[in-house]
Amino acid sequence: MLFVLALLPLLGALAPALAIRFGRNVAALAAGAVTLTALIVLASMVPTVMAGETIQASVPWIPALGLNASLFLDPLGLMFAGMILGIGLLVIVYARFYLSAADPMGRFFTYLLLFQGAMLGIVISDNILLLLIFWELTSLTSFLLIGFWRHLPEARQGARMALFVTGGGGLALIAGLLILGNIAGSYDLTVILQQGEAIQASPLYLPALLLILVGCFTKSAQFPFHFWLPHAMSAPTPVSAYLHSATMVKAGIFMLARLWPVLAGTEAWFLIVATTGLVTMVFAACVALFKDDLKGLLAYSTISHLGFLTMLFGIGTPMAALVGVFHIINHATFKAALFLNAGIVDHEAGTRDLKRLGGLFGLMPIAGTLALVAGLSMAGFPPLNGFISKEMMLAEATYTSWLGQAWVFPVLATLGATLSVAYSLRYIVHVYFGPRRDDYPKTPHDPGIGLWGPPAVLAALVVVIGLAPALVAGPLVNRVAGAVTNGALPYVELALWHGVKPALFMSLAAIGLGVLALMNHRRLERLWIAARLPDAKCLFDQAVASAAVASRRGVDALQNGSLQRAMAALIGTAVVVGFAGFLTGDYVAGRRAGVPASPVAVVAWIALVTATALVVLTHRARYISLIYIGIIGLIISLAFVHLSAPDLALTQISVEVVTILLMLLALNLLPKETPVESRPWRRIRDGGVAVAAGLGVGGAAWAVMTRPLDSISGYFWDNAYSGGGGTNVVNVILVDFRGFDTFGEIIVLGIAALGIFAMLESVEMGASGRRLDRWKPDTVRSPEHHPMMVVVATRLLLPLAVMVGLFIFLRGHNQPGGGFIAGLVFSIAILMQYMASGFTFADQRLRADHHSMIGAGVLIAALTGLGAMAFGAPFLTSAFDYFSLPLIGEFELATAILFDIGVALTVIGAVMLALAQLSQVAQRAEKQPPSETLTAMDVDPGRNEPAAAPTEAGR
Repeated sequence: MLFVLALLPLLGALAPALAIRFGRNVAALAAGAVTLTALIVLASMVPTVMAGETIQASVPWIPALGLNASLFLDPLGLMFAGMILGIGLLVIVYARFYLSAADPMGRFFTYLLLFQGAMLGIVISDNILLLLIFWELTSLTSFLLIGFWRHLPEARQGARMALFVTGGGGLALIAGLLILGNIAGSYDLTVILQQGEAIQASPLYLPALLLILVGCFTKSAQFPFHFWLPHAMSAPTPVSAYLHSATMVKAGIFMLARLWPVLAGTEAWFLIVATTGLVTMVFAACVALFKDDLKGLLAYSTISHLGFLTMLFGIGTPMAALVGVFHIINHATFKAALFLNAGIVDHEAGTRDLKRLGGLFGLMPIAGTLALVAGLSMAGFPPLNGFISKEMMLAEATYTSWLGQAWVFPVLATLGATLSVAYSLRYIVHVYFGPRRDDYPKTPHDPGIGLWGPPAVLAALVVVIGLAPALVAGPLVNRVAGAVTNGALPYVELALWHGVKPALFMSLAAIGLGVLALMNHRRLERLWIAARLPDAKCLFDQAVASAAVASRRGVDALQNGSLQRAMAALIGTAVVVGFAGFLTGDYVAGRRAGVPASPVAVVAWIALVTATALVVLTHRARYISLIYIGIIGLIISLAFVHLSAPDLALTQISVEVVTILLMLLALNLLPKETPVESRPWRRIRDGGVAVAAGLGVGGAAWAVMTRPLDSISGYFWDNAYSGGGGTNVVNVILVDFRGFDTFGEIIVLGIAALGIFAMLESVEMGASGRRLDRWKPDTVRSPEHHPMMVVVATRLLLPLAVMVGLFIFLRGHNQPGGGFIAGLVFSIAILMQYMASGFTFADQRLRADHHSMIGAGVLIAALTGLGAMAFGAPFLTSAFDYFSLPLIGEFELATAILFDIGVALTVIGAVMLALAQLSQVAQRAEKQPPSETLTAMDVDPGRNEPAAAPTEAGR
């Protein structure tokens, strides 16, 4: 059931996207049905969880690393999941009547359900790697929701800012949780939460704590990371109500509560978490008092209450944690109601500006009553739920000493409560009371039940929890607090009246001073404006602008377009680091005896060194140097044959042929010689770097080869046939044991081909296209477009080459060959046809789309791997069996042949795509007619003219 709960919103996000074609009501019903179904599934598990049991579910994820996709539901996860789904359902109803006809409602509900699924994943994930995936998904989906009105610049900026801050914090959280898992020896939260003593005793505790807190503080908008949340108010009001009261900003608080058993209780935890929460609570409450935008006021009040919660969990005592759990529920109810109420005011009065509002209670009595209830709860007035948790917070503050000072927490907590009273009363009084105005942008009136119904449900909870906290919220709060503290807290009876205690007088003082602050708001506002405090957003914008300027200067200095400089820096750094490690390390020469070199090997080595030297000496002569490179490849192929590696030899020589042919086509459009670009001293420098790098690589190879070799090849040799059904160990490794590597390689090959396509597709446009039009060859060209002898020879060789490729493909599982080599052989056969008869001739007869071939190859390979998983085997595990047919006899079939088909198709598609683009450019440069109009005997009289001098454009 847990996986059903986790997947319902994510998969159900498709429902409103598809249902919108049937109307807005159907889309809203589809979204609501998904959330309601998930809520029913959650409700079915409530009795089990409230009975003290933890529901768990797990499926294998990466078994080789011991990682599973694990979920668990305890009281803490139950409470948050209930808020996510319950308030989510109310927001869906509200959004149906709030969004205008111009808003794409299907897209809105799709984003909302994706976000809902991500939040659910966070609160029920057991594996921390899975939790981190959901954590980052909340940042991405909130970016879409905050920027939903993308035609507004402030919405786009708010979305980017939220993504930047929360995404950056998420990276810190990833590092911190990985350290935590490393300390505990497991990535499962249920295991980590039992390792509190070991984690706090570890020297990595403090780094892990700091990184995790950065992730929590950025998500929950704690000072100094608070500035993103007010600018996220540019989102539609349903988004603000959902993300900033019950879900996204509570994710950081959830993480503090979830990790409380293993991180809390230390001095570092108290000083960092409690202090940050206290500062955030007071600072944000002060700012909220002077905000004129309703959503701006509520945004800063949200930050203040998040500081309230952070402070409580930071105190580190079980009772403070219980108060924090209780206030999470209370804050979700009254703050979501107030956000929805602000949307009603904006929707009906046409403005959210407090200076343009007032006297609305008589015009909007229902909305005014809801605002009164929720606002007084936020202020902490009895008998509402906010009063109970506020007074319990003040009580905990009186017991808390900060650096030996007993007055700091009580005084600042009371100040925060005072400011909370002031801004809450300002919302109520300045919007709904006072004289009516005659300049409202719209004529205010109460909306339909679709808009006031959802906040009414929340306001009712505010009253019910306040009047009967022990009955309504007590069992859940105690269960959740027990989960947070690992059962370190006895049952606590929640009550509206706590007796005559210091917290009562602090609460009364907060109410009295808050009323007084509201009465003197204008005077205080003048002082606030005169203070000219720095704006966090401006500081953020300046920091981003400065970072962009510095980055641009650094990139311009390092990446000035000189490939030579970049390569020199890269190789030079590698040389310095390598030799530094060699000189400072304790190098001991290897004692493994060498193997005597045969005369043939010595001759091949001399030829290899000679060809390499000739490449360096003649590198400016492009064609000649390419010939020498081909010789080097041929010698390496012979070395593979000599060392009994026929598969590598076949691969090397076929790759060599294909790349040489493609490079010849590319060089056809370039001058015969590369111009001299480097001064003598730079060539000496580059030569020195190259020699040092060569010596370093050679020395490293020598150090490895002269040491004893403990190879895993024996395992593959022993298990190739029994496990993969093939006697060609190399091929079995490629398609089974290390099939995932091969799968990644063909994807990279396909991407490389698409990169060639993208680069050459634009060559014919703009300045490069004009250069092609002016291009003239600097060599004498043959007058024969398609020489008859070559045409006849290649057409005779085509069926033979295809047969060889098919033979190599079919034999690959048991003898040298396979899909990759076969694909290259097929590609060579096609290249031969192009070189003899022209690309169009060959392409028309191939009749295959190159992009589709690449896609089909990758898809076939992927489906082969998924097919193995469907039968419970790891990805890309081969299956094989023997069959008999009349006249043929017994033969073997293995699923690896499907994977090899995918490899071959990808290789052919990649080569043909590169060939197509090169030939297209060449055809325009040569200014020749389409090749289908030319026969094998066609002669172009103009092609035997003397070559013109190379022009700058030709170069």
